[in-house]
Amino acid sequence: MQGRMLHTMIRVGDLDRSVAFYTNLLGMKELRRRDVPDGKYTLVFVGYADESEQAVIELTYNYGVHSYEMGNAFGHLAVGVPDVAAACEAVRNGGGKVTREAGPVKFGSTIIAFVEDPDGYKMELIQR
Repeated sequence: MQGRMLHTMIRVGDLDRSVAFYTNLLGMKELRRRDVPDGKYTLVFVGYADESEQAVIELTYNYGVHSYEMGNAFGHLAVGVPDVAAACEAVRNGGGKVTREAGPVKFGSTIIAFVEDPDGYKMELIQR
């Protein structure tokens, strides 16, 4: 079967806070938003390019649900950035959490770091 990755959906407890993290701190764009009052949820799609060009993140806010259990199966989302150290600094300056500073991956030379979004989802930043 031929396919293409479209998006990854994550549930968030505060939609405005999450949109601000992904757009202001990671530099993504809000691509589209859909509020569904009958279903009691709002979807916001964020990414670096249009959905026709690359995969994006779907932020799902369920009315009245302000937190979720992270579980232990989810690992992280990965984002390629030109300068991992600068991206960490931008996240930190914007009030975000850096959980692993920029540096080479263990047993390799690729520069990576880890940050967390407002709901605790881990994001690996990979220097490209």
